[in-house]
Amino acid sequence: MKNVLGREVPDFIEGYGKISHYNGYLANTTGVVKKNYTFKVVTPNDKKLHTDFIELMDKLPLKDGMVVSFHHHLRNGDYVLNLVMAEIAKRGYKDITIVASSIFPCHKPLVEMIEKGIVTQIYAGYMSGPVAQAISQGKMQKPAVMHTHGGRARIMETGEVEVDIAFVAAPTSDEYGNINGVDGKSACGALGYAHSDVENAKLVVAITDNLVPYPNTTIEINQTLIDYVLVVDAIGDPKGIVSGTTQITKNPIGLKVADLTAKFIEQSGYLKDGMSFQTGAGGISLAVAAEVRNLMKSKNIVGSFAAGGITGYIVDMYKDGLFKALFDVQCFDLNAIKSAKENPNHIKMSATMYANANNKGSVVNMLDIVILGATEMDTNFNVNVTTGSDGVIMGGSGGHSDTAAGSKLCIIVSQLVNARISVVKDRITTVTTPGETVDVLVTERGIAINPLRKDLIEKFKNSNLPIKTIEELKEIAEAMTGKEEAIEFEDKIVAVVQYRDGSVVDVVCVSVSYDSLSLLFPAKI
Repeated sequence: MKNVLGREVPDFIEGYGKISHYNGYLANTTGVVKKNYTFKVVTPNDKKLHTDFIELMDKLPLKDGMVVSFHHHLRNGDYVLNLVMAEIAKRGYKDITIVASSIFPCHKPLVEMIEKGIVTQIYAGYMSGPVAQAISQGKMQKPAVMHTHGGRARIMETGEVEVDIAFVAAPTSDEYGNINGVDGKSACGALGYAHSDVENAKLVVAITDNLVPYPNTTIEINQTLIDYVLVVDAIGDPKGIVSGTTQITKNPIGLKVADLTAKFIEQSGYLKDGMSFQTGAGGISLAVAAEVRNLMKSKNIVGSFAAGGITGYIVDMYKDGLFKALFDVQCFDLNAIKSAKENPNHIKMSATMYANANNKGSVVNMLDIVILGATEMDTNFNVNVTTGSDGVIMGGSGGHSDTAAGSKLCIIVSQLVNARISVVKDRITTVTTPGETVDVLVTERGIAINPLRKDLIEKFKNSNLPIKTIEELKEIAEAMTGKEEAIEFEDKIVAVVQYRDGSVVDVVCVSVSYDSLSLLFPAKI
């Protein structure tokens, strides 16, 4: 059957279960049931600290069919997931579900485990690399579940997913499990996505490579949530955790998009004292931040807060006095990590505080402006950031759907045509973020306002900016690229795309052609 977005989603999916269909971004707001958990008790005689990995694994209640979780703040430098899963595989356990906030290319060893039936399902807010390829090819027994960052907190709190053991990468910990992410050789900054794991898993193991004397004086996650502390030589590769400083694009087209976006924000009425702002770490998004920074300085505007995954560039805006505070769920670079350690107004927040739709109010609800990207957008403003145009999983919502729903002005920034592929299509490959929560698309060829935002259309009817309809932008792009041929898919569903409230917006199926997959992900990755 087709849902309200026109996507074909069945009522039941084998390996996933009964489908709750998406029916509008505010459809499921009647109340939330939170799961009651029974946790292990640590007595005064119990010892939490372990230095022998094998000995600790012997103590854990490992079993076939268990659910284990990991957080992704170490990103493409993570060692913890591979370390734990290699030992689980070595012991012969099968039918494991992994609840990882994100999956990166460094997690390639999971591919063999998927092929052997050791790992049969993965929940994640984002996936890229060989694991995403294997899932796109239909190698995993059950469909992957692609949720939002806020949705991950929701599924744990409600008990939709019950985590048996959470393995938490802890850049610094004391012997009793007081941990932080801002100290140590593997420092990654805020640990926002790990909070859901430690608060809801039946058993929690903190794995650290920087044990400090008790008490650890900087605590983000405290000892009452940790069952065991394991000391290892290294939890991650710093070169993969951060990339130094994220860079503003130097591409002239990207800079033009940023310039138009800033001018639109200036004329929108949202650029004012007390405004709140979020942007990503991509080159165009940072270029928008640079333009907004100049505008705020020239107009003596001071915002209330900037939020999200924080970059050094946003930290610099705070240091300029342009924002009174920063809300941070993860740090993207070294400057952001340093700020999270030193700045009391750099507030570390959990994923549920950041973006959970089913609580008493998340930070995204207080956002004025958010700048987001897109792989594809259709003429109804639905956005895809989950798959490429070939149907291969290469990303995921993360905070995309969460911030689009919560913010007052959601702007998508993109080149209109990239690698001879138009960003605007009649029908996108996969819906990630529903169009009713997206307000504006800014490209180098023009700006399209969602017809649902009649207030913005009225405000910009006499603007000197290149305001166009989304259909006009599509026609301009097609004149440059030609009409794209639709790709064919098999019936096999390999991933389920959840909206932030748990309803399903779309599914991902196996592409008929595997040739493009081998080109996209060569064996050397």
